[in-house]
Amino acid sequence: MHEWALAEGVVTAALDAAAKQKLVRVTKLVVRVGALQRISPDFFRKALSSVLPEDDPRLESVEFELSAEPAVMGCRGCGHTFEPGQAGDLDADQLEAIHFIPELAHGYLSCPKCESSDFDVRQGRGIWLDAVEGER
Repeated sequence: MHEWALAEGVVTAALDAAAKQKLVRVTKLVVRVGALQRISPDFFRKALSSVLPEDDPRLESVEFELSAEPAVMGCRGCGHTFEPGQAGDLDADQLEAIHFIPELAHGYLSCPKCESSDFDVRQGRGIWLDAVEGER
């Protein structure tokens, strides 16, 4: 369950950001989740809550705001940008494979405009802490 490791990374980054901003209380963490991560927002929210350090009062009543970033590919041949759903139907196994190794998308997808499989993932990968809000 890599969600817990990702959640721990977000919480560690949030504590570092809170220290740099000299926050005495963190009220909200804004987290962006790339669509290629294939993580349930509810499940990830539970993972975030479960890894909060119990002995740190800065995070006692923190709220999590999760937002999804759609996956967008960019064709190197013709410059067309597209979402995976526009480039063909993927089954659950293919989506899972792309989740773990995004470069496998080249074996399953092609540009809907020129049919090239030479594209890059422009967005939709990873998880990051977008903002830390709180009180000084």
